[in-house]
Amino acid sequence: MRNREVAELFYEAADILEYQQVEWKPRAYRKAAQMIENLGEDIEKIYAREGKAGLTEIPGIGESIADHIAEYLETGKVEKFEKLKEKAPSGTAELMEIRGLGAKKIKKLSDTLGVRTLSDLKNAIVTHRLRRLEGFGEKSEENLARAIEQYEKSHSRINLGRALPLADEVVSALKRQCENTSSKVDLSKIIYTGSLRRLKETIGDIDILAEAEKGEALRVMNCFVSLPDVEQVILKGSTKSSVILREGTAIDLRVVPSESYGAALQYFTGSKEHNIELRNIAIKNGYKLSEYGLYLKESGKQIAGSSEEEIYERLGLAYIPPELRENRGEIKAAGKNALPKLIEAGDFRGDLHVHTDYSEGKDSLKTMIGKAEVLGYEYIAITDHSRSQKVANGLEIEKLKAQWEEIDKLSKQFRIKILKGSEVDILSDGSLDYPDEILKELDVVLGSVHSGFALPERKMTERIVTALENRHLDILAHPSGRLFGKREAYAVNFEKVFEAAAANGKVMEINSQPSRLDLNDELILHAKTFGLKFCISTDSHAVSDLASMRYGLGQARRGWLKKEDVVNTYPYSRLKEVFKKLKP
Repeated sequence: MRNREVAELFYEAADILEYQQVEWKPRAYRKAAQMIENLGEDIEKIYAREGKAGLTEIPGIGESIADHIAEYLETGKVEKFEKLKEKAPSGTAELMEIRGLGAKKIKKLSDTLGVRTLSDLKNAIVTHRLRRLEGFGEKSEENLARAIEQYEKSHSRINLGRALPLADEVVSALKRQCENTSSKVDLSKIIYTGSLRRLKETIGDIDILAEAEKGEALRVMNCFVSLPDVEQVILKGSTKSSVILREGTAIDLRVVPSESYGAALQYFTGSKEHNIELRNIAIKNGYKLSEYGLYLKESGKQIAGSSEEEIYERLGLAYIPPELRENRGEIKAAGKNALPKLIEAGDFRGDLHVHTDYSEGKDSLKTMIGKAEVLGYEYIAITDHSRSQKVANGLEIEKLKAQWEEIDKLSKQFRIKILKGSEVDILSDGSLDYPDEILKELDVVLGSVHSGFALPERKMTERIVTALENRHLDILAHPSGRLFGKREAYAVNFEKVFEAAAANGKVMEINSQPSRLDLNDELILHAKTFGLKFCISTDSHAVSDLASMRYGLGQARRGWLKKEDVVNTYPYSRLKEVFKKLKP
């Protein structure tokens, strides 16, 4: 799909307009970009089928923006945006990504110090020119240096939320391409491997493995390098090819015969540390293990290789799910047949963190509830922002009560249980953003830190622990506060946080938003040792976000969680035991 590509076009235009201090258009362009990004259908297909009229049916897209989209899809550029780029420094869009820099600061840096690119900014920091500028200072230099380091680190790897859909698209496109050629090739066995298959939060590039016999391998490679989204072919061979897609991601494809498919899948999935341990076990048992198969060391005879399951079985191990293959005790557990039965996608009964257009969500209350019911959920918690979140249109008490009234009316129209909730700000002193008389009326209260991220560790820990001691708080949402490429996790002592959460019966959120994935797998493993329960939530701001549960699920599986560990796998009758305020 070209949705991401078109969305990026409008994000970039919004950044440039903001730099030029244009007031309302940046917001309109960003809203349009978000809607395009969240579309469930390829925008190019919508335009081909319905023309411009189909584009204007998308919320947030009027005649003018539809014209720009049509022009881009037909010509590959938007003339108006090309002229915009000529008027702004080429590095503006990248500088806007640096935490702590806004349009006004970037313009000041450009006008006074000639800073127009990230490289210019780094040079200004190293030479200490920044600190002499009014409105900046030594502390600003230090903060920006850290922000640049974080930006470069995150942008050298691909976020799971971007990589997984992209890999799915490439696999599907390759299957179609091979089926539509004159000499059809059956790609029934094709899958992404590496850290993506292990569902790590970020990956380096995308590796794909396919099964095909020798005579068909080259035909598969021909299909791969001729995919419509391929910008550059780096390497083309009979067993491995590498390409760069138009949006910049590197994709490697390997093709192996059926007798080696399982061994190759195991090998290329990794991790490196997991594979080293497996090879050591193989050697101890008189075998040799490689990406081609498992062989008897003395005779060289292959004894396994067509499936991963037979590889593990021959080594005396239970099958180890890809998410656990990090050499964190999974091999020892597999040898004792003591691996946990990990939580699965079909286990979810509901979502406990959802926003609507009452605050900063894109879709209405009714639309969000309807989609949750279509997904087969038994319950959904509506958790719009509390009043302190002005930037997110946080709900004043009067508006919150109006939402309750609408929920009561909608409850009669839907089968699904609709829980009255709120994502309530944890204020700087650890108190919650609504008074007790409001909090006690809510079915579910999520507590979140949305400000004061730079507090020292001791202060931040005290703040969160105080909130966890509040009897009205149910769930600690996105506990570390990180945003990939934008904000590092705040300094906090998780030992004390988990201890307080366990003592007060609180639930830890695993936030599925691809920009968060918070808690991450390591913190999940640590929290589990305190006997804590979790919820996996989407933090949805649009109907399309409800599908992001898969990303949080991946982190939960990497954290060795079972269905029993996650409260939103419970039926409503049991969820009431967790959140005592829930009604029959």
